[in-house]
Amino acid sequence: MFIKKDEKQESNFWISYADLMAGLLFVFILVIGAIVSKSIILKSHLQEKENKLTKVEENLKIKEQKLSNLNNDLDKDKKIILLRDGEIKKLNRLLLQSNTQKDRLNNKIVIIQNVLSDTNTTLKKQDKKLKDYKNKVVVLSNTITDMKSSVQLKDNKLLELLNALDEKDSKYNQIVENLQKQRAKIRGLTGIRVKVITALKRELGDKISLDSTNGSLRLSSNILFTSGSDELKDVAKDALKKSFEDYVKALLSNQDIKPHIDQIIIEGHTDSDGGYMYNLKLSQNRALAVMDYILTLDIVKKYKIKPLIIASGRAYMDTIKVNGKEDKEASRRIEIKFKLKNTEAMQEIEKVLDAE
Repeated sequence: MFIKKDEKQESNFWISYADLMAGLLFVFILVIGAIVSKSIILKSHLQEKENKLTKVEENLKIKEQKLSNLNNDLDKDKKIILLRDGEIKKLNRLLLQSNTQKDRLNNKIVIIQNVLSDTNTTLKKQDKKLKDYKNKVVVLSNTITDMKSSVQLKDNKLLELLNALDEKDSKYNQIVENLQKQRAKIRGLTGIRVKVITALKRELGDKISLDSTNGSLRLSSNILFTSGSDELKDVAKDALKKSFEDYVKALLSNQDIKPHIDQIIIEGHTDSDGGYMYNLKLSQNRALAVMDYILTLDIVKKYKIKPLIIASGRAYMDTIKVNGKEDKEASRRIEIKFKLKNTEAMQEIEKVLDAE
């Protein structure tokens, strides 16, 4: 009886032990599962963080590349700035040389004027001496006629005087010839405006309207602008471009003319209707509008004439008159003209030559 009871107790012990071990195994499995799950979650988080770090690193590389490009661009800009400074210095040197040459030319013109003045004074003195010599010859001839006894002696003296007179006449003719050559050279310089106008007429013919007195290109304001407006018509731009390009090509393609061009002037003109200040402002604004459009043309860059172009308004200071009466339609115009270098000095020399 006691044996059966012990066996039953032992059997219960092992059953309890087995349940305990099963419970421990279940707990162990749960712990292992929890550890595996935690490991998987941590690994996933680590992978996400690694991906984020990879993206951050890529972004950093991109930003470093951009920074490197910006540094390269900055170096290029610095080089460009240095080059432009060098070009500016070079242009300043060229401008200084140009001004120096201009001063030298002005000095030469003054010297030529002085030489002409001295030469004219010398010619007058020599002319007076010639007249005196001729008077002496006449007196000597009369004396020889009256004094027959000394005819031979007087003839010899007269021959000597005539030889001297012939020599002086030869020198006088040589001086006159040299003076004429000098005048021809000076007139060749001062006549450049006539040459330019002649060349323009020859090149352009009847294609565009030129002022025969100063060679300016005339364009009607009625075609270019609406009445009272300073806004250039779109439909007029092609015609303006064609006329301006023909004019500039004729003016600057000739290498004998191009070095003498100092300015290309765009002038606005109105008729006498309305107040002066209103017309002055309108003419100035129209000249500027034409200038703004012209500066966009390729021909300006081709001939490098941007520094030569200026604009001004004249209001009704230079109206066009026909038979003493103002032609209002013709007075409303845009004129494109040229100005030569040393124009004032050349005009003064022309006055002196014409006066003599």
